Amino acid sequence: MPGLHRVGEVFVLDLGDTENRLHPDWLREVNQALDRVESTEGPRALVTTAGGKFWSNGLDLDWIGQHPDQLNEHVAEVHDLLARMLALPVPTVAALQGHAFAAGAMLALAHDFRVMRGDRGFFCLPEVDIHIPFTPGMSALIQAKLSPKAAHEAMTTGRRYPGPAALQAHIVDATADADKVLDVALELAGPLTGKPPATLGVIKQRMYPAALDALRDRTANAFGPA
Repeated sequence: MPGLHRVGEVFVLDLGDTENRLHPDWLREVNQALDRVESTEGPRALVTTAGGKFWSNGLDLDWIGQHPDQLNEHVAEVHDLLARMLALPVPTVAALQGHAFAAGAMLALAHDFRVMRGDRGFFCLPEVDIHIPFTPGMSALIQAKLSPKAAHEAMTTGRRYPGPAALQAHIVDATADADKVLDVALELAGPLTGKPPATLGVIKQRMYPAALDALRDRTANAFGPA
């Protein structure tokens, strides 16, 4: 399960060392960690990392298959997390030490910056290949964070981007060796810890109003196979 600790003024949220799928219990732990980050006074930033092969492998489709009556509520909670991260009033950096797939890739995009391992691991939005159309909220988030060309390619082809290709497409902001991904993310977050949260939060809200509105629209975000 996710855990939170501090390195100086930077909070480090560790998503776990499995596939880190967006299970309801996992979502609850992540939100509790974000509660702590938001409620802490003084300079701060957030780096989100993980252990093992995956940063996050997206929605927990096994759980969804076993709880079809809770699908809409669960997907709404996922959208709420994406919106929360997108507008979080502290600087955020995703340290992608492993694969970021589907909703996991979207969670990475909801961060302000991304650092990706350069030699192994993929960023991928595979929805077109698994017959699951993006919700309006997901589409709005991806298109708000990627260039039109990168968003079109990533969303319509399901391309798996290794680190260098993700950097070239401006999906990530830096690449690093496997043992340096977290260090580079911390170096990126450290100088940003003094940004005033109230002001930063308003700036993010006004930068991404369409994406935030779309993610928070519980009636429009039906989810399921085509």
